Amino acid sequence: MISIEKILSQKNYVENSLKNRGEKPPIKEIISLETRRKEIITLVDNLRNKKNIVSKNIGDSKRTPNGQEIKDMRALGEEIKSFEFELSKINSDLQKILLTIPNIPLDDVPVGLDDTANEVIYTSETEQITHNNPHWDIGKNLNLLDIESSARISGSRFYVLRGKGAKLHRALGDWMLDVHTNENHYEEIDPPFLVREETMIGSGNLPKFKENLYMDSETDLWLIPTAEVALNGMHQGQIIKPGELPIKYVAKTPSFRKEHTAAGRDVRGIKRVHQFEKVEIFRFVEPKDSIIAHDEMLEEVVDLCKRLGLIYRVLKLSTGDIGFQSAKTYDVEVWSKGTGEWLEVSSVSNCLDFQTRRNNTRYKSSQDSSTVFPHTLNGSGLALPRIWIAVLENGLQEDGSIIIPEELVKYTGWEKI
Repeated sequence: MISIEKILSQKNYVENSLKNRGEKPPIKEIISLETRRKEIITLVDNLRNKKNIVSKNIGDSKRTPNGQEIKDMRALGEEIKSFEFELSKINSDLQKILLTIPNIPLDDVPVGLDDTANEVIYTSETEQITHNNPHWDIGKNLNLLDIESSARISGSRFYVLRGKGAKLHRALGDWMLDVHTNENHYEEIDPPFLVREETMIGSGNLPKFKENLYMDSETDLWLIPTAEVALNGMHQGQIIKPGELPIKYVAKTPSFRKEHTAAGRDVRGIKRVHQFEKVEIFRFVEPKDSIIAHDEMLEEVVDLCKRLGLIYRVLKLSTGDIGFQSAKTYDVEVWSKGTGEWLEVSSVSNCLDFQTRRNNTRYKSSQDSSTVFPHTLNGSGLALPRIWIAVLENGLQEDGSIIIPEELVKYTGWEKI
């Protein structure tokens, strides 16, 4: 959430920055509500002060208040209640508006309203070979992928992995977790997959993306669209103690998404589904460290692609393509040899203090210092099943078998499918 102070003090900058995202925020309405809010606070303070002075005078004189004084005190009380009711409504209206406004992009984010303005900043190989054997054919031929069974079980946009296909999927997730915990020093978290509404609001998924989320109306619990939601909620409403930052979490969870916004896209195979697993890395850092932390996390993600022997590229997303809560995002994509396209396997984002303001997550740099909102960063490290797809299509041999990356052999127990 953007601070109201920033909107007031940098009105033109905020308005232009959000315009670059394709947004038209109600800045005038926000300023009007905030102006009235401050007026009411002053009025209520003055009325309370007046009421206190009258009460003190009556008390000091050690007499019983007369009828007119009682009437005046009641009138003051009713006036205060009326203003407090108005103040409560204004606070609620302001909160609702602010929760719908996306983060302000950092100054080095490419300006553009869609993905055509994204910048490719690195490609590992200049030549991308295509062999026209997509993963859905490879998986079916080797009995690794069973779309027919998943359709019977759950309908479209689900999948069943079988035998070595399922074990390869599990091996990828376990390997990623081990790299992040053993080498990159993240703490592994196994969080709930169902979260409260305020946790979804804190991450930035509600209220804007309600239609793309699954929820249980009886308990008002929401299925996470990414582990980022749960990891971001680990310290909601808390003050992180001095010396504890940076905090680095990693989790492997299912992700649940309705994919309404992707209707008609990627209908074949398992590139875009309602349920998939993903390893997520997440950091809480001091504001001064978030730019460096962002670069570190990008390198951690890229390193996984390198070690799997995949062709990859890194994109800096434009103002119109970054996520709602993001101030800056790098996408990492791997080459799909079977369909001749780039598959996004990670988005690494710096959210600044946008999420911690929504969550009321604060920290102290010392016992005597005031509280500050830390910055949060998140990234897929990496997303399945798209990495599974890339490993299959990249490792395909002329005889139809699959050579798997050396990094995974100790997790699978075999080198070939």
